[in-house]
Amino acid sequence: MRKLKTIELERKSLDQFKESPKIPLVVILDNLRSLHNVGSVFRTADAFRVKKLILVGITATPPNKEIQKTALGATQSVEWEYFKDIQDTINSLKKENICLISVEQTTNSQTLESLQLDKEKTYGLIFGNEVSGVNQWAIDQSDFCVEIPQEGTKHSLNVSVCSGIVLWEFYKQLR
Repeated sequence: MRKLKTIELERKSLDQFKESPKIPLVVILDNLRSLHNVGSVFRTADAFRVKKLILVGITATPPNKEIQKTALGATQSVEWEYFKDIQDTINSLKKENICLISVEQTTNSQTLESLQLDKEKTYGLIFGNEVSGVNQWAIDQSDFCVEIPQEGTKHSLNVSVCSGIVLWEFYKQLR
C-alpha cells in the first residue's frame, strides 16, 4: 500500500465541478463567528458536491483570507449566497419547497443514524452559532431536527466537525 500522489487523485477542474451534478442539499450557516469554521464548511461542501451554501447574519463571506485558509479554494467551486437574517433565508427556502432541518439537540430531534432521506426532495440543513446553536425561531420553522448521538461529557461538537459528519450522511443517502 502506498499513498496516492496528487496527480493520481483525478480531481475535477473548477469547470468540471461546476457542471457536475450536485446533491439536493443547501447548507445554511446562521451567525457563525469563526472564519475558519466557515472555510471548513466550504471545503466539506465541495467534497460532497453540495448544491449551495447560504451564509447568514454575522457569518463572514468570501473573499476573505481567513476563510481561504481552510477553504483552500472551495469558495470558488461551491455556489453561495448571503442573507442578512435567518427569517428571510427560511422564507425564501420555504417558497422553494425545501425541507428544512435544524442540526440541534431538541426534545424531538431524530438521531442522524435513524434518518431516512428521500432522493426526490431537496433539503436545507441549518447549522447555528458556535455558542448559542440554532436560533429557536429557526427550530420552530424547521420540518424537523437532527442530532449526532454523543456519549462524552461535552455533548457538543465544533460546527465544522458536526457539519462534516452530517454532510457525509446526507451525501451517502442522496448521491
